[in-house]
Amino acid sequence: MSGPAATADAVFGGSIPEIYDRLLVPVFFEPYAEDLARRVAALRPRDVLELAAGTGVAARAMARSLPGGVRLVATDLNEPMLARAAAVGAARAVEWRRADALALPFADGSFDAIACQFGVMFFPDVRRGLAEARRVLRPGGTLLFTVWDGLEENEFADAVTAELARVFPADPPRFLARTPHGYHHREVIARDLAAAGFGPPPAIETVTARSRAPSHEVPAVGFCQGTPLRAEIEARAGATLAEATRACAEAMGSRFGRGPVEGRMQALLVSVRA
Repeated sequence: MSGPAATADAVFGGSIPEIYDRLLVPVFFEPYAEDLARRVAALRPRDVLELAAGTGVAARAMARSLPGGVRLVATDLNEPMLARAAAVGAARAVEWRRADALALPFADGSFDAIACQFGVMFFPDVRRGLAEARRVLRPGGTLLFTVWDGLEENEFADAVTAELARVFPADPPRFLARTPHGYHHREVIARDLAAAGFGPPPAIETVTARSRAPSHEVPAVGFCQGTPLRAEIEARAGATLAEATRACAEAMGSRFGRGPVEGRMQALLVSVRA
């Protein structure tokens, strides 16, 4: 991903971090954070780096699963997201640090495990970001990252995208399809890792889970107001942010029922050794 869309899609400011953390993290990210943390702990690392930590859900899971003597550094480019993560905190000490994944402020071979949950697709230059991860890994170290599978495999995101296409037929907002769900082709991932300097082919596993929300409105508000999709909606004529959010909530209610809802979600877990 590159260009103006890449820059806009990576902006998580204003009220977005709070809404994202409160509404989206429990529904979509916590199940995968627990899974990723278990996999990292199984590597028995001494030093762990997290890239694109967001509001800290995976870092908190790793803080619970890793022994107290393991150094855990969680980084993100977005200061507001990192501030939210640090304010929420973790079960033990985590080094919260602002860092650009494309120019990491660490020496070569500083970590024996690197984790990244749903962040690689936001890198303006994926290969450069992966090459930086390779650089700061020790020989034999492991990079683990998750990316969302296609939109059609993730029911809540698909429903919101389809409804926004109805609300804005002339110029549908495509953030969810373009970025969170836009980097899932296995052959592309394998090529990017090889170009970044990883020798062995990656192991890529499909991980299916369930999105569970306390109401049909929660995913609609979370996506429309707690992600960069918000800026795309606000830039368009034809419906206000509140109106678009209500339309998405109604679509969620029609498709999944009203009150507590659940839907299918699917991601890819990528593991590769340095």
